[in-house]
Amino acid sequence: MEQRKENKMGVMPVKKLIVTMSLPMMASMLVQALYNIVDSIFVAQLSENALTAVTLAFPLQNMIIAVASGTGVGVNAILSRSLGEKKFDRSNAAANTSVLLALCSYVVFLIVGIFGSKGFIAAQTNDAEILEYGETYLGIVMCLSIGVFMQVNFERLLQSTGKTFFSMISQMTGAIINIIMDPILIFGLFGFPALGVAGAAYATIFGQVISSILGVIMNVKFNTEIQLSVKEVFRPKIEIIKEIYMVGIPSILMVSIGSIMTFSMNKILMAFSSTATAVFGVYFKLQSFFFMPVFGLNNGIIPVLAYNYGARKRERILEALRFGITLAFSIMLVGTLIFEAIPGVLLGFFNASEDMLALGEPALRIIAVHFPIAGISIALGSVFQAFAKSIYSLIISVARQLVILVPVAWLLAQTGNVNMVWLAYPIAEIVSVICSIFFFKKVKKEVIHELDG
Repeated sequence: MEQRKENKMGVMPVKKLIVTMSLPMMASMLVQALYNIVDSIFVAQLSENALTAVTLAFPLQNMIIAVASGTGVGVNAILSRSLGEKKFDRSNAAANTSVLLALCSYVVFLIVGIFGSKGFIAAQTNDAEILEYGETYLGIVMCLSIGVFMQVNFERLLQSTGKTFFSMISQMTGAIINIIMDPILIFGLFGFPALGVAGAAYATIFGQVISSILGVIMNVKFNTEIQLSVKEVFRPKIEIIKEIYMVGIPSILMVSIGSIMTFSMNKILMAFSSTATAVFGVYFKLQSFFFMPVFGLNNGIIPVLAYNYGARKRERILEALRFGITLAFSIMLVGTLIFEAIPGVLLGFFNASEDMLALGEPALRIIAVHFPIAGISIALGSVFQAFAKSIYSLIISVARQLVILVPVAWLLAQTGNVNMVWLAYPIAEIVSVICSIFFFKKVKKEVIHELDG
């Protein structure tokens, strides 16, 4: 068999490895977060109803990300572990199968987009203008979602083999193109028609397609540790599909639960006012500026953990975890301080009315208290994903968002004071971190301590 040199994930000093693996993804996630924020800033210039419509579309739009990224988690864990075990035929099979799964996933969402967009928005509002905006935006991003499935898939293949710099280039390029095209298509600059909310959707699609094309090119040209073949893509390995989804389905469900949570929160907040829902949408965009880099850090740690799990290097795993938790906590602490200090400035970026400022400033301050705790939970979750224990992440997510967050938010809404609703976030996060620590100790005892060291 062909001899290959040891991948850097097994030999590079751990802290340096995590920094080099994570920084590109954190940078690309920051740009992605910036795109999310800028996208909503431009939409908010149209009207508060336009911003509310995009907020109502988010839960179903997020389902696309759930399926794409959750499948990617399964591919990532299996591919990295196979490389660590020197099972190169298996890593190639996982890479090629992932492309077919991305294509199949797109077909499902195309059908949902055609037949379900209007009904989904109508289930949350009866305001005619919000309904029209929401149906238009959601229909476009669902029916043309092929770009995001391919983008996420090929970025995950690059991440799985440690090629995070190329993954960063792909993701950042797509996000930057999106940011540039947003004002051009929304407001009709440089001779383009003014498309309004539809322009925001088309800008998103355009960026995703360009990013996916770059992902294909960089995998074929630079990702020498896997071999992609059109012929092999359409020769699915059933056992590989099963393994991908054994890890991936809990991750898909975990992100999907976020869609159920946001849908439920939208319903709870619309009972107060559309402004309250718009505030929730703005919060979701702003928090991504801190959560997304931590998820980028997480994505950098997962292949390191998976590889060293396959190579049975216990001390490298433990060192990676300690360093990752410290970084995640620190990033989220900065987020809390900014939300507490200048909530009005943050809301001002979204053309906030006096009513939105009155509702939004206390909302941001109350919710941001939980950020550092969330950072710890996210970092611990990398263990579950890397070691094919994603069921634990699913249990934690269900407990946090469905068992605690939504019911507590609904109960607090019965007080008639919308500020009470936001307290559900720190309450739910305390439960989440307790569950995360419990399951981490279980994995540490049953899996990590059994390795050679």
